[in-house]
Amino acid sequence: MRSPTLLCVLLVACAQAPSKLDPIGNTYQPPLTTAPCGPGETQTASTSQPPPPPAVEAKDIDSHDILDRKETSPAVSVKHILLAWKELDQTTYHGKIDKRAKDRTNAEAATLALQYAEQLKADPAKIDELVKAHSEDPGSQSGEPYEVKTDTSFVPEFKKLALRLKEKEVGIVKTTFGYHVIERVAPPPPDPLESADILARTPEAGPVHVQHVLIGWKDVPAAKRGQDPRAKDRTKEQADTIAKDVLEKARGGKDFAALMKESSEDPGSKDSGRVYPVASDTPMVEPFKNMSLRLKLGEVGLVKSPFGWHVIKRVPPPAPDTLESADILKREPPAAKVKVKHILLGWKDAHTNDPRGTARERADLEKLVKDTVAKLAKGDKIEPMMKELSEDPGSQDGKDYEVSPTAGMVPPFTNLSLRLKVGEVGVVRTDFGIHIIKRTE
Repeated sequence: MRSPTLLCVLLVACAQAPSKLDPIGNTYQPPLTTAPCGPGETQTASTSQPPPPPAVEAKDIDSHDILDRKETSPAVSVKHILLAWKELDQTTYHGKIDKRAKDRTNAEAATLALQYAEQLKADPAKIDELVKAHSEDPGSQSGEPYEVKTDTSFVPEFKKLALRLKEKEVGIVKTTFGYHVIERVAPPPPDPLESADILARTPEAGPVHVQHVLIGWKDVPAAKRGQDPRAKDRTKEQADTIAKDVLEKARGGKDFAALMKESSEDPGSKDSGRVYPVASDTPMVEPFKNMSLRLKLGEVGLVKSPFGWHVIKRVPPPAPDTLESADILKREPPAAKVKVKHILLGWKDAHTNDPRGTARERADLEKLVKDTVAKLAKGDKIEPMMKELSEDPGSQDGKDYEVSPTAGMVPPFTNLSLRLKVGEVGVVRTDFGIHIIKRTE
């Protein structure tokens, strides 16, 4: 089992400046992921947590007639009303449950879910009114629908129902977050500023590599996740003007990293010039992924997501780090699922918030990595070194991590892990630093 810390440190950049594009498991949009940490938060296991309450058997009000259908859609747009009950505060929300649900029983939540579903079946146009008045998912309050595809990172039950709904049809499903009353709606029309000609192309499977400039405004749907101060009072019209100006400059040949530093509001990339690898199964917001996978090398496009405008440029893949195990990374993956242990070491250019990494010079990192790999090659145990050296708190207890293509870890970590032989050690770089990985099973 992966620890919450590994989810946060390896996958969602919770221990460094979080990017608006990192896969985010958060309390703002419960259906999006099973990962429990929020933007900018780091969760670790705690021995002081009270024991969970006795399990309460939830009423089964799922729309089994819809869930049993064989026919699914490849992509749908949905809106939903989320209703939780008091026992979920400890098991799922960890003290952050919506105040309306704090004293609600499961039976009361089930009654409300059935009531709202009947209202929507009678009048599907009431969805926005009911979401605004009753949904406990703040991410649904924007009025923007969720786009759901077979490969997007929603909890499985939510995705299963959504992909089987017909337009204007309503269903109910229970997840670990509560009951979801879901209505399939028409896809929102594209914004006229978007690069429609690029979006009309057939996408590549990827991975492709891109940089972007994010420009938000005060009413953007994801504003509750935190915004750059420049966006808090900006109107959509003002954001449109800035986005067009940045797009024009980028297409005119201005240095894109300089444009990121000047104008981008993505804290995870604006100062670093971070390059994002994007593939069809990368857990990023769909509009960003849709544009990235359709760009030609060197081309720039404009697309809107719940975070705002993205001016995106496709760039060549970054050169591999000289410390990486290039010979291992060239192999075909010998296994679909492996177990590994790892040591994370950062330096000034790529690190978590561990002070050892933030202060370390590159030369010192290279010596430490080579010395550590040499010790492992001689047969030294990795567990004591994990405890002493690793800057991923989730790995310091020496535990194994199970890795597969669908485990949701950052791609470089997954790519190396799946190519290692049992007992072999390899090195790979991610945005969090250098990972020394040993396959154990």
